[in-house]
This record gives sequence, C-alpha cells and structure tokens, in this order.
Amino acid sequence: MVGVMADRTENMGAGGATIFALASGQGQAGIAVIRISGPHAIAALRRLSTTPIVPRQLTHTCLTDPATGELLDLCLVATFPAPASYTGEDVVELHVHGGQVVIAGVLSRLGQMSGLRPAEPGEFTRRAFENGKLDLTEVEGLADLLAAETEAQRHQALTIASGNQRQVYDSWRGQVIAAMAHVEAELDFADEADVVPASLRQARATMAALHEEIGRHLADGHRGEIMREGFRVVLAGAPNVGKSSLLNALARRDVAIVSPEAGTTRDVIDVRLNLGGVSVLVSDTAGIRREAQGVEAEGIRRTMARGRAAELVVWIVDATYPETRVPAEIASAGVAVLPVLNKSDLLCQVRPPAGMPMETLRISARTGLGLDRLVQALAEAARSPIGLAETPAIITRARHREALLATRQSLGTFLTEPEHAAELRAEDLRSAAQALGRVTGRVDVEDVLDQLFATFCIGK
Repeated sequence: MVGVMADRTENMGAGGATIFALASGQGQAGIAVIRISGPHAIAALRRLSTTPIVPRQLTHTCLTDPATGELLDLCLVATFPAPASYTGEDVVELHVHGGQVVIAGVLSRLGQMSGLRPAEPGEFTRRAFENGKLDLTEVEGLADLLAAETEAQRHQALTIASGNQRQVYDSWRGQVIAAMAHVEAELDFADEADVVPASLRQARATMAALHEEIGRHLADGHRGEIMREGFRVVLAGAPNVGKSSLLNALARRDVAIVSPEAGTTRDVIDVRLNLGGVSVLVSDTAGIRREAQGVEAEGIRRTMARGRAAELVVWIVDATYPETRVPAEIASAGVAVLPVLNKSDLLCQVRPPAGMPMETLRISARTGLGLDRLVQALAEAARSPIGLAETPAIITRARHREALLATRQSLGTFLTEPEHAAELRAEDLRSAAQALGRVTGRVDVEDVLDQLFATFCIGK
C-alpha cells in the first residue's frame, strides 16, 4: 500500500497497543483459540509459559499465572513473528481447552498485563489492512465469507478474499496510470512534434478499450449484489389470499400471523431461505385493496415499494375468488411476476380461472399441494441472474459500482473532450485512477472503514 497506507503502518509501530481476543466461537468446545497481536504479544506468552517456542510450529506447553504460578491450562501455542503474520505484527495463538472457565482465566491474566487490551470488533483484520496484508476488497470478501449462508455466497466470497478482484482492479488502475504518463509527456515535451501525437494516440486507444471493458463489467445485471444480499422475492396479492400462510409454509415455521380477518398483515415480514444453494429473501406484504385507509394504507404503500424493488413478485390469487389483475405500479416497473393460484385444494375445476395462463402454478399453502414445484420455480428464478460465466472481479457492493461508474465517466470525458487541453485530460485520468483506488483502498477510504470492520466478530 502507498500514501495513506504508509502513514497507517507508521502508526502501528512498536509503541502501539497489543490486543487479544477469543478467535474461535463462543460456548463450550474441545478447543478454543485465543489470538494476541502486537509488539508485546511474544513477551506476553513468555510470561505465561517458560517452554522454548519455535516460530510457526505448534508447541505443547503449560500456561501458568505470572503472579501466583497457578496452572491455567495444558495447551498448544504457536508464534508468528512480524512481518510474516496475518496482521503484519507479532502474533501468538493459544490453543487452549474450550471450557468457559479455562478461557476466562487465560483472558483475565492477559488483561492484567501492561500494554495489552481486549480487541475491538474486526481489529485484527483492520490491522492486517493497515499494514498492507490485505486490500479493502479482500477484507470485504473475508467479511462476506464469515456471513455466508449458501454455497454460492461462500464461493463468491472466497474468490474475492483470495485477491482475484484486487488483481483486476489494480490492473485497470495500472493502465490508467500508464496513460497518464503518455498525456503528461505532452506537457513535458510539447516542443517535440513526434512525441506528442504518438503518446496521445496510444493513451486514447488504451483508454477506449478500458472504457468498453468497464462498461461490459457494469452490465452484469447486479448478479454479484444479488448473490451476496439475496434474491428478493415479494409475496403480493389481495387480502386473505394466503400470503402469510405461504410464507410460513416456505419457512417451515410460524413467522407470520395467520388470521381469517382481512388486513392482518400491516408491515413487511422478511425470511431468508436457502433454495438450491442460493440465498432468497422472501417478503410477506400487506394485502392490496383500494378502500384501505390509515395504517393499512401505509402497509399497502410499502408493499408497492417493495414490489418495485424486487427481483420477482409472486402474485398470489385465491382460487375460490380469483382476482388476477397485477397492480399497474408493479406491472409497469418491469419486475418479473410469477402468478400462483393458492387454495387450489378447494377448486374443483382443472383449468385456472379466466385471465390466468394455463401454466399457472396451483398450490395450497394449507395442504402443501404444489409447494415443491413453487420452490423449484423460485430456485430457478434465483439462479437465473447469477448463472452467467464467472468473473473474478464480480461487483458485490454498491460502493464498487459507484466507483466504477465514476471511473468510466472520467474516461468518457478524457476520450470525448478536446485533446489540446492536456492539463484537463491528465486530470480526467487522475480522477479515474483515484476512483479505482477507492475500491481497493489505495486512496483514503476512512468513510467506509468503521462501518465495515464493525461487522466483524471480536476475534477477527
């Protein structure tokens, strides 16, 4: 890392605090891992154990209370001297027995040592970032990996945490910086006619290709964000068509109140499901009717807003009283609509009601009729936008997309504005390089750091 990264690394010098935390999960377990990082990490271990420790090897040792000599635990320890460690600092890992009393005893003794303090959420990873061990996309990939609930999310997060995304964006940034050098050649060698045209032509050709490549990259249907955040499905329809019953049936538990009284659901209820390895966020919404007032009307407004923002609206129709018309607000938003005929166990006729296509799914949230086909349809719909060829630089966050849009806009200005204003064209490229740098953290990103690292657990 350069610039801001160098300043941060200086701040993490020998005078910085040494942090410690339980890095494994809470609760009783066979083994618990306690992590220590900072300039006093190895000295802290020496106070707990007199056994000679070989770096980067697990060593069996006794941990004792430095003040009383009381035996705390028989465990395995490993040291990772700086800079070749996860955080870039001296790191110690204590693999102790996973009983709560053992863990509390070791943590208590560490807290009594001068220069040591408990770690804050994500502080180990933040130090790795500040010491140049990880870039911002790798940190985000790690956060996504810790939060992954499906195989698709795990695979995407691992790809990003492995640095594949960083390599692509760094390559693009390198191309922009190289083009900046060609443009600045016009400023430095303006009196040499053979240098200036060639430099500008080469810079324009390179940036035109990059402009198109970033455009293709942005035209991805938001599949990375969908995979990370979940495919959004909204259950909508008139009151009492069985939306809440269907949500409970899909979740296989009672998450929504079911009542024969119309208008029971007033607010949106979300349930996250794993369908075919893809995360799907299913939302139960207020029933839509024209004569609603007060709180119910606000619920319907929220239904419309959620439906317009969804990837798929499941429009549920009561088989015994078929109201088939999808509201214009949703139909005009371009959202995919899947018609579903609920309470089909009460319907004698084989054909769907008039106005509904023959392929309409016939289900019963009460009996389970047709639910397997509905789940299959939802899984296929969720996989569709993310089933394209894989790319290592898939966009997973809104801030990535915003930075890439800014990059492309600056490149577009560089390509379309007059060539003779070389200073302005160099500034266009400088803006593009800065926008790309914000994705990986090569320029100041303090505005996103606190929010990002707060999502980590204490020991990470």
